[in-house]
Amino acid sequence: MKRANLGEFEEIILLTIATLDNRAYSVAIVDQLATQIKRKAKLGVVHAMLNRLEKKGFIQSELGDPTAERGGKRKRYYSLTASGFAAVRKSKESREVLWNSIPNLVLEKLK
Repeated sequence: MKRANLGEFEEIILLTIATLDNRAYSVAIVDQLATQIKRKAKLGVVHAMLNRLEKKGFIQSELGDPTAERGGKRKRYYSLTASGFAAVRKSKESREVLWNSIPNLVLEKLK
């Protein structure tokens, strides 16, 4: 399996793809980032990250059917691979270990 440690933006993109399920394409990902976590991302940056994640084996893509609304162009849809799910799961577990290790007094200050 490829390296499973994720950068923050890699993790966010993978989680966004997972939330969109079978509707994850670049524009929907940008929109989801803006509405769900209030993070603006340029389409070109998202495309570059999607290409990188696909090369790493964390996601796969396929072309959808042509649509009239897009002038006959097809959307490229993304989904997580088994390695992608494993990487997200490992990241979540690592964060939970750290959060669970914070003493209660410090947690009170974080509120």
